[in-house]
Amino acid sequence: MGAVTARIQAPKGTHDLLPPESEKFAAVEATARRVFGAHGYGEVRTPTFESTELFAGSVGETTDIVHKEMYTFLDRKGRSLTLRPENTAGVVRALVEKGIQDVPKPIRLWYAGPQFRYEQPQAGRYREFRQIGVELLGVPSAAGDAEVLAMLFAFLGELGLTDLIATVNCIPKGEARAAFSRALQEHVRPHAGSLGADDRKRLDENPLRLFDSKDPETRRILEGAPATLEFLDDASRAHHEELKNLLPRLGVRFVESAGIVRGIDYYTLTVFEVASERLGAQNAILGGGRYDGLVADLGGPPTPAVGFAIGEDRLVEAMTSDVRPPRTLFAVIPDGPAEFLYALGVAGEIRRLLPDAVVESDLLGRGIGKGLGRASQFAAHPDRHAARIARVNAVLLGSREREADTVTLKDLATGAQATFPRAQLPERLAGRER
Repeated sequence: MGAVTARIQAPKGTHDLLPPESEKFAAVEATARRVFGAHGYGEVRTPTFESTELFAGSVGETTDIVHKEMYTFLDRKGRSLTLRPENTAGVVRALVEKGIQDVPKPIRLWYAGPQFRYEQPQAGRYREFRQIGVELLGVPSAAGDAEVLAMLFAFLGELGLTDLIATVNCIPKGEARAAFSRALQEHVRPHAGSLGADDRKRLDENPLRLFDSKDPETRRILEGAPATLEFLDDASRAHHEELKNLLPRLGVRFVESAGIVRGIDYYTLTVFEVASERLGAQNAILGGGRYDGLVADLGGPPTPAVGFAIGEDRLVEAMTSDVRPPRTLFAVIPDGPAEFLYALGVAGEIRRLLPDAVVESDLLGRGIGKGLGRASQFAAHPDRHAARIARVNAVLLGSREREADTVTLKDLATGAQATFPRAQLPERLAGRER
């Protein structure tokens, strides 16, 4: 007796997307392409792994992402590579490598794809997760931040999410940022003994990361801490005030919070999160902000930039409407193998006449009765199909239809059935695509 093979399962923190769920993700991405494309954004695709140095230098050595969450490995030549934990650094690397100084400004890009972080899986959060993101480069004013947020709200609105609010903050840069860090350290140091090991390290190396802590004691200590908005220089304050003036005029509902810092070091000036009340305590769908120094840090010319990334898994979870287009299903049912060729020809003709319809040929040779039974199941339970089925028609093809070059068409909603010459398909199908 051979050895019993254990069932192989998906790795912890990953999940498979099968129809119809996968089709919902595809529909969200198609909506992103349409909305972002209408604003002049083109898709960018970068490798799923990069040099580890890219993320350590851009995201920040002391961030949880780099310190705890990256999937890093050595290739066969001993080079350290990392599965991308976020996409902005890779996009900027690609632009610098291409010669960003020669690319017309502004640069408008969007992407969709998997990212990887080793963290504890929870509702809507995975170790391999999908993101949709946007990057706008070359616009220094708050108008760039406002366009990105307004476009984001338009995209989420197309997905049926209306209970949205942005939380915005402004992080000091340069010496003002250093002054804020020192003030934050002075506030926290008297309580350092109450901090966990990770937060004590943050306090010494990068105190802004304390705002990322999930430790209730750390959060209590941060109550009454200095606020980023108290340390802004005149130019940063003017940028922030301009953004706050623009957002309501563009229909973006927002609140201001000095506690929003974001967990990546390249953010400066504007940072934001967008939440949906539908997700409860874990309600942040996405985050983003301005990263004016990153292009120069990666070897390019100084270039202002702003962007965001959406957790697509949590986004789909938050949606209450189905953005897949409703489609009519034509179940082409041959009575047996002798009618397969005829059925394939009729199916192809229906697809040419109705390109948005779903046309399936039953090629198991089970006969009209069983094929009609399967089609009736989709009519009664359309959620079982990969597509969003709004209507089901059965195309019945027996030996009589094949020999006479006719088609029998049955509407499963009304029960109406008619047999007619195949040549009449164009006129008979008119109006049946929806």
